Amino acid sequence: MKTAVIYARYSSERQTEQSIEGQLHVCRDYAKRNDIIVVDTYIDRAMTGTNDNRSAFQRMLKDSNKHAWDYVLVYKLDRFSRNKYEMAMHRKTLRDNGIKILSAMENIPDSPEGIILESLLEGMAEYYSAELSQKVKRGLRESRSKGNFTGGFVLYGYKVTDKKLSIDEDKANVIRFIYSQYAAGMYVKDIIAALTEKGILYNNKPFARTTVYNILKNEKYGGIFRHEDEVYTNIYPRIISKEIFKIVRSKILANRYGKHAPDVIYILKGKIFCGYCGKPITSETGTAKSGSVKRYYKCSGKKKGNPCQNLAVRKDVLEQIIVDAIHKAFFSSTTVFDIAEKVYALYLERLSDRSEINILLAEKHSLEKSINNILSAIEKGITTASTKKRLTDLEEHLENLECKLATAKAKLQVEIKRDDIIRFIKTALKKTPQQLINLLVNKIVLFNDRIEITCNYTDKERPDGNRHRVFSIYYNHYSLSLNHDKFKRPFVNLEYDVSVFI
Repeated sequence: MKTAVIYARYSSERQTEQSIEGQLHVCRDYAKRNDIIVVDTYIDRAMTGTNDNRSAFQRMLKDSNKHAWDYVLVYKLDRFSRNKYEMAMHRKTLRDNGIKILSAMENIPDSPEGIILESLLEGMAEYYSAELSQKVKRGLRESRSKGNFTGGFVLYGYKVTDKKLSIDEDKANVIRFIYSQYAAGMYVKDIIAALTEKGILYNNKPFARTTVYNILKNEKYGGIFRHEDEVYTNIYPRIISKEIFKIVRSKILANRYGKHAPDVIYILKGKIFCGYCGKPITSETGTAKSGSVKRYYKCSGKKKGNPCQNLAVRKDVLEQIIVDAIHKAFFSSTTVFDIAEKVYALYLERLSDRSEINILLAEKHSLEKSINNILSAIEKGITTASTKKRLTDLEEHLENLECKLATAKAKLQVEIKRDDIIRFIKTALKKTPQQLINLLVNKIVLFNDRIEITCNYTDKERPDGNRHRVFSIYYNHYSLSLNHDKFKRPFVNLEYDVSVFI
């Protein structure tokens, strides 16, 4: 039997999961009627079809290189793409991999006439999308020119009345207090403390620092709303005077050197976590008495007032330790080859473990035997209502089992070679520190006395989106605390433990 994957998509937040469920139901029904086994699904939620910047869509194209299925099944062609150029380009990619696109609702024949029909449907989808976008933009621009609120999140301090924003005086007084105190030199943490003491909360909780900073940076409170290249002064009524807003804006810009400075890159960002509370380790900035800026990695849980024992670590020190550790772990070609051998051996072991398939095959054999027994009984004239029902149930179970079996076999299409492992590791070691971390490091767990580094084997993703994680490096026994300004890099005993998840 032929196999297929289903690609489903809905365009905006106004649509729901029911849209996806409806598409899947129609596609599965089509597959059942045409003796096609569905082995996987790829779903993009609230994603436009006018471009191909969709995570599940891109993963589907990448997985098509494995030649593990015969069709991509969609509800309609516009679910695949509404851009005719991209449709043709991605159709060719699939065709080169021996895969055809099927539309469950449009019944396009495999003939010269079908090619014309398919092209016509693609063109209509692109035209509809462009026309609809133009109409929506024109309507929203007209509404904004009239001073109307066009929807979305209602900013704190405002309320909507007859499609227009008006000032919510109780909350507006809170906004004025925040601006006036910050302009007078009060720290944000002290502003929050003052608001909390007065019983003024945000969503039933004390104001978060990020919330206050966002309020202080939002020029809508000064009566200005920007959309693309257009500026509107008739939508948000002014809450903060020009003079106060100007003072606050200058103070915000003066303090911009902190953790969000655009020219500073934290190469461990998104990969490093606290070994004590599990929270992400994020960036932190401090200023020395001399006025120089010092940058750190600090537990985000500790930032929020949690009693986490993890200490802040100097950015340059921690990054250098991680890079040195990676290079030392893969220092010699002998080490690389040894690691590759162990990884490849485990991969072959997992590949040879066909226990899931064997179980499914055994169950399939048992089902077929039961079905044959019932058919033999029917041929001998032994037939009842319960016999027919039992036969129907067994046949339905067998059909579902064949789908599971096809899915399990498709997962075995991923092929890894020993040379691929060696080549990947050696290539990564020649990259910049940022690229090295991106290619080899999966996760870093930071303690006060050690760092645990879990590395990737490869940057290729499995069908379920996970990466192949191969081994951990344990960086142990520091002679000095990591946050010490005069930190001396100690002798390090590196050990790795190979563990593969295929």
